[in-house]
Amino acid sequence: MLQRLYGNWVYGGMLAGILLLCLTPLLLSGWSLAMIAVFLQLPVYMLHQYEEHDAGRFGQFINSEIGEGHTVLSDAAIFVINVPGVWGINALSLWLAALFGAGFGLIGIYLTLVNALVHLAPAIRMRMYNPGLVTAAVLFLPVGIWALIAVSAAPGVTVAHHALGLASALFIHAAIVAHVFRNRRQYRGTAVR
Repeated sequence: MLQRLYGNWVYGGMLAGILLLCLTPLLLSGWSLAMIAVFLQLPVYMLHQYEEHDAGRFGQFINSEIGEGHTVLSDAAIFVINVPGVWGINALSLWLAALFGAGFGLIGIYLTLVNALVHLAPAIRMRMYNPGLVTAAVLFLPVGIWALIAVSAAPGVTVAHHALGLASALFIHAAIVAHVFRNRRQYRGTAVR
């Protein structure tokens, strides 16, 4: 059962993202612009995840390009990164923003923006498509930059909020990279013996 969930979560997420976007005008009609900007990070991310993970594209790309044909990023790891990770971090960011001030919404916003750069930089360096690149450029950059501006203009948002948001996003992405390269070292170590 878990294997089916690990392999198919992205389809439910994409449909949920579309539903959340359709319901946004109704559900968020009384919200501030800053809170709407924080909320939109999740459904936009869900649409991005479809391009990225449909048919296992991102895992195959990483396992081919970095793992040299070995599984350095498993379906289970991708599930944990994206469902409790991305969805959970965005939900936490929204809750913190609602309870303690819009500045905490920068956690989700910087997660979106850093992920956009994680797709764009390798595409430029490698001169090739990577799964998620199109939505990173077309959705993440404009929505993320707009959200950054909207939340930055909200009352009470400080440099500390920006530092927390950026540090959180960098830490999460660094942990993923560390996981992949640790797995690659294990495969290389096994091949040498």
